[in-house]
Amino acid sequence: MPFRECTITLQDVVYQLGLPVDGHYVNGCLIDFHVYIQGAQPAWQWFQELLGVLPPPSQIQKFVMNCTWFHETFGEFLDGTDEETVRHFARAYIMILLGTQLFADKSGNRIHIRWLPYMARLEEMGGYSWGLAALAWLYQYMCRVANRHVVKLAGPLQLLQSWIFWRFPEFRPAGYDAFSWHLTSRWSGYNPSVSEKGPRVQMTRVRIDMLQARDHTRGHSACPSGGVGAASYDLMAVCHVADIFCGG
Repeated sequence: MPFRECTITLQDVVYQLGLPVDGHYVNGCLIDFHVYIQGAQPAWQWFQELLGVLPPPSQIQKFVMNCTWFHETFGEFLDGTDEETVRHFARAYIMILLGTQLFADKSGNRIHIRWLPYMARLEEMGGYSWGLAALAWLYQYMCRVANRHVVKLAGPLQLLQSWIFWRFPEFRPAGYDAFSWHLTSRWSGYNPSVSEKGPRVQMTRVRIDMLQARDHTRGHSACPSGGVGAASYDLMAVCHVADIFCGG
């Protein structure tokens, strides 16, 4: 920024998304996830066992599936559905949440099955530091998009947008004054007009160049110290461990 550097912290992840930043690391499976599959069975066979259905070949590309098929297949289930089917839908919902929100790639229409080892242990999913992993994922993509030849950004972009609106009040759209937990939900109805994109981008660039220190809100009311920084959890080291995050 014109006045100093600032970035999203783990405290921001907690407040904005309500995700845990303590617990077990989310690692290992994100590249060589097939190594973690029980009995070394084919990945898609395990997918069928955990979710009760297999995508048609036309909807599969190596280890990713078409997002539209996934939504149509697991859109809703009928009343009186047996417990096993409910678990199938629960796994599907979590995979959609992970694959399209927290750990989205730039395609915007694919879901990777790298989360199968976690889906097999639904009861343990709350014990992982999903907030730490999501922030590291966003950091990676923000580093990549800093290259002038890269034009698309991926990752938990709702976190980035909510953080901007929270930390820089001058950028907040009008009419979203009601607070709720988590803070990102405050902007769930925000949908700016595409037709105004060009002028809005130009005006935003000018406003960024004119930012001053007083325009940046530090910390939250419940934790005015400014938050837990990335260094406290060695987050940047996590970002650069090759066997944790894929290069796609």
